[in-house]
Amino acid sequence: MRHTQKRIGLAVIAAMLAACGQVSAPSISANERTVSAAPMPTESYAEVVYEAKMVAQPQVMLTRPVMLNMQPENTEKYGQIDPNPVHAVAQSPISTFSVDVDTGSYANVRRFLNKDNRLPPTNAVRIEELINYFDYDDAQPRDNKPFAVHTEVADSPWKTDAKLIRIGIKAQDIATKQLPPANLVFLVDVSGSMNSEDKLPLVKQTLHLLTERLRPQDKVTLITYASGEKLLLSATSDKEKIIAAVDSLQANGATHGEQAIQMAYREAQKHFIKNGINRILLATDGDFNVGITDFNALKDLAAEKRKSGVSLTTLGYGTGNYNEHLMEQLADTGDGNYSYIDNIKEAQKVLQRQLSSTLATVAQDVKIQVEFNPATVQEYRLVGYENRMLKQEDFNNDKVDAGDIGAGHSVTAIYEIVPTGKQGWLDKSRYQDAPKVSGSLKEYGFVKLRYKKPNTPNSLLIEQPIAVGSKPLARASNNMQWAVAVASYGQQLQGGKYNGNMTWADMLKLAQNNAKPDPYGLREEFISLLQKAQSLSSQAK
Repeated sequence: MRHTQKRIGLAVIAAMLAACGQVSAPSISANERTVSAAPMPTESYAEVVYEAKMVAQPQVMLTRPVMLNMQPENTEKYGQIDPNPVHAVAQSPISTFSVDVDTGSYANVRRFLNKDNRLPPTNAVRIEELINYFDYDDAQPRDNKPFAVHTEVADSPWKTDAKLIRIGIKAQDIATKQLPPANLVFLVDVSGSMNSEDKLPLVKQTLHLLTERLRPQDKVTLITYASGEKLLLSATSDKEKIIAAVDSLQANGATHGEQAIQMAYREAQKHFIKNGINRILLATDGDFNVGITDFNALKDLAAEKRKSGVSLTTLGYGTGNYNEHLMEQLADTGDGNYSYIDNIKEAQKVLQRQLSSTLATVAQDVKIQVEFNPATVQEYRLVGYENRMLKQEDFNNDKVDAGDIGAGHSVTAIYEIVPTGKQGWLDKSRYQDAPKVSGSLKEYGFVKLRYKKPNTPNSLLIEQPIAVGSKPLARASNNMQWAVAVASYGQQLQGGKYNGNMTWADMLKLAQNNAKPDPYGLREEFISLLQKAQSLSSQAK
């Protein structure tokens, strides 16, 4: 084979030189060529060309192979994100969306800044996932509800006369030892695309961390998939068997994910625990290339299977071919959560410190609806949650799926509003008179929240007003100031369309002034990421 490749290389070069009119195409005998003893390269992404030189007669002598290193094509996939538009309250007073507790975008953006040393693509930045990466010390519920709802208003640093409304949801926390028994299925991609230090080896470390936290009443099934799916370990509570099975994983083959997902749901159903935790944890780069690979078909599969009471959490790994769009949407559709694991510290955060949040759901199909008061609010926009928007009629429809909240989760949403009578983003209409408005001057709006208790069909309602009045941002709570710093960072990474005159330096100061409490160093790390983004942004100009 190698001999044939060399002959072809010689013939091609001779033909090229002849085509250029420099030499005639000679016949090349064994005595007229010299071949380097260097072996043919085996790199996946390299092209070999041969260096040639002219000799006395018009012949070609092969002296040595020259490597042209070809970088693998970047095939990462992200969903389109168009920042939410500004709405006039007179025409569209009601805003409805599903909650989101995913944090994958934050870690993925961090990877771009730290590992790739570049700013992330704008579609990789989901601002709600940046904000919700952090815990906020809002009070937990005290009325036997699964979570408490808090609101706060402060002056906006982005637009003159505008206000920011923070809606904070704090879920009831549950200690790991108090969690119900867990039936977990580890579904691991072991295809050839996972053969990288930031992929399968990191998956193994992640599963080690989770296994360490398991209790005697918890069971684990391990399924792998590449060119085919394989039940590597039936449901067991034996940690030594689980660790041994995890350690045996090796990457090889194509990526046939759809049949493996089917098997994972079958195994989860076989060992289903009533009133327990029944969850699949899919660890992959999302690069499905065999079987059902269509994005919508895979989403439909997850949507159908969630009816069984088994949820699907996705753990994303790697770079280059990472399908972030699929990973995020599979988790959302499968009633799970999505995390991107870029290092062992992130694995510890998701599967050790926040194990209860990752595994235990306290409320399902959580929807938020805000009705703004036209007597006090002229315009508004929602920061983030672009792919979580719902129709107004979806709010009361219990058949419409929405996000789930895990034990101890913090969820924050921010609206920017322009009070009535102030200069907003929108021009006044030339031909339409402003409608007469009525309503209490004591309320900016009314918040309604619907949720279901786990595995129940009917939703429950929480509602409360948003009182008129705001503080300067510098006097607002630590929760508000930190959330605004992170939101500003996210908006700037998306192009800064709504950041007004706020600069990187302003964001940095706001973050530094609210960097405590920080028990795990997450806020300190954020400040370093903000500085890195500032540096890269300056270089890009």
